Amino acid sequence: MRMNHMDGTGKRGILFLSFVLCAGLVTCASAAGGIQTSLGDVVALSGYSPSSPSVYMFLTGPNLPANGVALDNINRRADQGGFTVVNVDGNDQWTYKWNTANVGGRLDEGSYMIWVVNGPNDLSRLGQAEYSTIMVTLGSPSITAGVSSGATPSVSAAPATLDIITEPAGASVVLSEKYMGMTPLTTGNLTPGTYTLSLSKFGYTKITTPVRLDAGKTTPVNVPLILQVGSLAVNSTPPGSVIQLDGSPAGISPALLSNLSAGSHQLTVSHDGYIPVQEPVTVVADQVSPVSVNLTPVASATLPLPAAALLPLPICAIGIAVLLGIWSRNRSR
Repeated sequence: MRMNHMDGTGKRGILFLSFVLCAGLVTCASAAGGIQTSLGDVVALSGYSPSSPSVYMFLTGPNLPANGVALDNINRRADQGGFTVVNVDGNDQWTYKWNTANVGGRLDEGSYMIWVVNGPNDLSRLGQAEYSTIMVTLGSPSITAGVSSGATPSVSAAPATLDIITEPAGASVVLSEKYMGMTPLTTGNLTPGTYTLSLSKFGYTKITTPVRLDAGKTTPVNVPLILQVGSLAVNSTPPGSVIQLDGSPAGISPALLSNLSAGSHQLTVSHDGYIPVQEPVTVVADQVSPVSVNLTPVASATLPLPAAALLPLPICAIGIAVLLGIWSRNRSR
């Protein structure tokens, strides 16, 4: 059995994938930008997803519906709810073994794309989803054999240690396609050499960099994470309304609110003579999101009527008659 590890690339880099090929007597070689194996092999998938309790997997490729099918049954279309759903454990990790010989039908030879999404979104609805992908090329089964060189194994070098700190803390650490934990993190007993280090945290730009680990030494890594920001274009009816974001003054509409942290915020719009509006808004990294707010006028208050107007008509008539009588007597005198 030969093991290959490949990581997927996805929106904001939230979902991380690694792959292990379990093929018995079949040798599986890596392919550029993906992995290559044979029909009938088992591909063990694992990954990391801090943003959802489950991941939703589907497959696209030769002679399959355009929006994908479930990995365990190619007769179930993803655009009709057909996903292979895998639960995420308490450590934000998940695993799944894809048996290419047991998919509810027959897969042709060729290149396929595995999609892992944080929600039930098929290929046509990935605009606001977080996802990762990996290309898998399936070929005809074959048997290979090798001859041991008989060389004397070399003496192992002293293990290396990696010490990682990020600002802010709580970033996920992936070392050459293997999830290691969350920062701050010190991990030892590593084989000396050069690794690919990936650091990711929701709302921050993913950082990927090579790191060299020397035998018997601790390599420190201290990384400030870059906050992902976006903008809101706020318009209101009527214009000239006061805008508040998360309880703080943000300007007068129409206004472009820039350099906002990606994620959820609370927007409040108010204007004299109108009922204030408060609603949640979402800022998308590197995008300008339009927001339109229509305010409702406050109903005009009913003015109080003069006291005389509140008197019944008969009483008013009696009062007038009394006044006329008094006036007549005074005149006769």
